[in-house]
Amino acid sequence: MKLFKFNGGSRVLFVGAEAAPFARVGGLGSVMDSLSRALREKGCDARVMIPKYLSIEEKWKLDLVQKGVSVPTGNESGETHLVCNVKRFTPKKAGDPVTTYFLENQEYYEKRSNVYGYADDAIRWALLARGVIEFIRAHKEWKPDVIVACDWQAALVLNYLRIEYKKNPQVNGIATVFAIHNLYYQGMFDHRFVQEMDYDDGHSPVPAFENPRLTKINCMRRGIMHADMVTTVSPNYAKEILTADYGELLDGLLRERRNALVGILNGIDYSMWDPKKDPYISYKYDKESLGDRARNKTVLQERFGLERNRNAFVVGIVSRLSKQKGFELLYPIADILMQELPMQLVVVGSGDADLMGFFHGLETKYPGRVAAHLSFDAVLPHVVFAGADVALVPSQFEPCGLVQMEAMRMGAVPVVRRTGGLADSVKDYDPDKGAGTGFVFDKFDSSSVMIALIRAFENFRNKKEWNKLIKRGMSEDFSWEKSAVRYLEVFDRAAKLRERELKKEE
Repeated sequence: MKLFKFNGGSRVLFVGAEAAPFARVGGLGSVMDSLSRALREKGCDARVMIPKYLSIEEKWKLDLVQKGVSVPTGNESGETHLVCNVKRFTPKKAGDPVTTYFLENQEYYEKRSNVYGYADDAIRWALLARGVIEFIRAHKEWKPDVIVACDWQAALVLNYLRIEYKKNPQVNGIATVFAIHNLYYQGMFDHRFVQEMDYDDGHSPVPAFENPRLTKINCMRRGIMHADMVTTVSPNYAKEILTADYGELLDGLLRERRNALVGILNGIDYSMWDPKKDPYISYKYDKESLGDRARNKTVLQERFGLERNRNAFVVGIVSRLSKQKGFELLYPIADILMQELPMQLVVVGSGDADLMGFFHGLETKYPGRVAAHLSFDAVLPHVVFAGADVALVPSQFEPCGLVQMEAMRMGAVPVVRRTGGLADSVKDYDPDKGAGTGFVFDKFDSSSVMIALIRAFENFRNKKEWNKLIKRGMSEDFSWEKSAVRYLEVFDRAAKLRERELKKEE
């Protein structure tokens, strides 16, 4: 079997539920796009495959590359096969996404207005998984050396490959990598409350599409079990998930597979996060022209209806508002902070109703000092990070996190909890050594958040040292280039492990 060459020529297929710019809901979509592009720059023939949702062909020109792909459902009667087409986006110019395939099925993808959130999602992702394999078998033009299945929605690709297609010479030599972006989400159920009768040990065959049992299998567990290599999105998170505190009941399995587990820190797209060229900010700047950056604070205040005050301590929050992100820690301390500090708060994001209600209440209580835009917006994060003094990320757990890296790139100093990728990417400020890029706290409690914000404010008052802190953050390298090299190494290991397994089976 051909092993990976760092001078290019390797073929890699990323499979997932979403991929920017075609369909993006969260960080996974951004990573699928950015990582595949970075690998392409390294000479790797990296491609992507996702479902073809309704809105995609309205915006992008696609070509039909495989018609009538027959996908087995496992059903004993009725629809024993589902027929799909595969369409392709082919890049034409610099800056285009990589070659991307779309599994087309009207019933399960094109009739849906959203990517996630349907009662039959288990069937939709099983169809994607098996559809990918059947497409590879039918399509003679291109075949991957490695498949990277991203999160639980794509995990069954690996399960099918190693069980149903184990003896199939067309696909059994393909090496596999399972990419865990968030271990918390494992399937169509709450993995913390599973009855003994419904427990999935991962060894049984994947149920038929019509079988209600399909909604109860733990796809995350199966992806970990059947992959040649397993990756997570930061080195620290790879260590954390080996423990009971962070392992989400899979820590035992992960410890068994620790030799195949690698943590690689996600990157950010520097063409998108470049304050010298950012089309969404009013005043362009770099780390040598922070005076121009300061003008964006006024723009931010005006845009969100805050009092114009260049000396205000502006705290920015850009996030999905969920329990994981830790913003409930602000409940008992928000009033104290607002009353004792010349603080302004800007919030951009949507999520849990109680958190949205909390921030809306603060906005009402502190007009001109708190502003909340409680819906997703692709532009406003640029405005916030270009004008805010700090970016708050107090996560309970954080596999990687992109916000702190995006904020640093734009000159907003991160205030974060020491967990997951936050610990890998933000160095705590040390005034004695003149080192560090942000303010880091350890305990997941309200007092720790308040102390970290007060530390940040006290140092914010020393403009000379604060500007040095900003410059260090802006100088950090979070580009995908380094991460792409690490992924190539993982692919090489996966290919060697697959070759070894095939020899054992001969």
